Amino acid sequence: MKKIVALLLLVTMLLGIGLMSGCNSNSATEVLKKDFVIPEGGYDGSAVTITFYHTMGQNLRDVLDKFIPEFNKLYPNITVVHEQVGGYEDVRDQIKTELTVGNQPNIAYCYPDHVALYNVARAVVTLDDLIASDIEITRADGTTEILGLTAEQQADFIEGYYAEGKEFGDGKMYTLPFSKSTEVLYYNKTFFDANGLTPPTTWDEMETLCAQIKEIDPTSIPLGYDSEANWFITMCEQLGSDYTSATGDHYLFNNDTNKQFVKRFREWYQKEYVTTQEIYGAYTSGLFTATTGQRSYMSIGSSAGAKHQRPAADASGNYAFEVGITTIPQVDAANPKVISQGPSLCIFKDANPQEVVASWLFVKYLTTNVNFQAAFADASGYVPVLKSVADHPTYAAKMAQADGFNNITYLSAKVCMEQANAYYTSPAFNGSAKARDEVGSLIQAAFIGDASGGLDALIDKVFQDAINNCNK
Repeated sequence: MKKIVALLLLVTMLLGIGLMSGCNSNSATEVLKKDFVIPEGGYDGSAVTITFYHTMGQNLRDVLDKFIPEFNKLYPNITVVHEQVGGYEDVRDQIKTELTVGNQPNIAYCYPDHVALYNVARAVVTLDDLIASDIEITRADGTTEILGLTAEQQADFIEGYYAEGKEFGDGKMYTLPFSKSTEVLYYNKTFFDANGLTPPTTWDEMETLCAQIKEIDPTSIPLGYDSEANWFITMCEQLGSDYTSATGDHYLFNNDTNKQFVKRFREWYQKEYVTTQEIYGAYTSGLFTATTGQRSYMSIGSSAGAKHQRPAADASGNYAFEVGITTIPQVDAANPKVISQGPSLCIFKDANPQEVVASWLFVKYLTTNVNFQAAFADASGYVPVLKSVADHPTYAAKMAQADGFNNITYLSAKVCMEQANAYYTSPAFNGSAKARDEVGSLIQAAFIGDASGGLDALIDKVFQDAINNCNK
């Protein structure tokens, strides 16, 4: 944390000696101080090169490389250079460093806390004026489009994904959603059917179900939950209890409502109803897909990891059991809340406004092009961010074949698209990633901690320790 603070101070100081490549210190400082202003006429056809940092593997880069030429048919003078930069945190760390020397990209994969970090230097373009712009642009093929998003394009985004761009406390839009995932409940459908069990819709039902499974298989751990942090944050959202705030006092999770659900789930752990990734020492899908020894019969994990929740096929291509997928349990099944995850796209300020406009046109193309969204979702296992992809002929045909065997990724995506009204995102600020880490550690400490001095004392301690660590 101290290193991050020191680097942020360095970024701020370096604003005075020039952050933007090709700029003197005064012009660089002015670029970051001011909100981006759309040039009159929008994109003027200038030859520009824009850079895009992401985390795509080769299969996804192949999809991107297929669509860039299609974009260039419309805008031949915009050269797109894209680069895989490790994982999401590697992208964040490289940009954090490059901001100090004015060598940051034009576009980047991002999570909300990344954007909050970049915004310490006011480096990210707010998108509101671009989205609202009705400037008409003529493309190379003679067709026209408005610079901004049409009402139909805006309405086509899944609302929870689109809303993430405004989770920064000032009401402004900083990102557009690119591809998304969430958490789903995987269950051993073969086992459930054989024993007359029904997937739970609430946490109360989950508790009853875990007890039933323990009676059937006493050696089992009925449920594995991969992300302790997601579990904590989701419970806050489902219960309507405080977690964090983008403004004012950021860290609000030390309250009685949250302590009660942590105590409840500690009891589940003590009864061997549940384990988590950190406690188990690996993704709990390993426990779920096991066919011998100790196993689980339910797993809550990423929708994008569906293939990892399927047991290995035998030599004949058969699977030991069928996987079922449904939404995670709720406090109130009539008011579902499920976390929104996966990368969005942000655009960085630049001394050349034409680079910013060109970057916007490319971001707009990737996020509103139904063909690209369908192809990328098919290759990645992530959920498309547009509702209309469900009607894309190729994607719809594959979704129709969804099952708990070879087509498990489509079954996962189907569940995600059916719960589109349930997605939420947490407030984003410089420090929101720390809060996430700490509440995840809190769960682990509460589950395995020594309660010989009293359970309430243990719970109070792990909560206060988490708050103290956030405030360091």
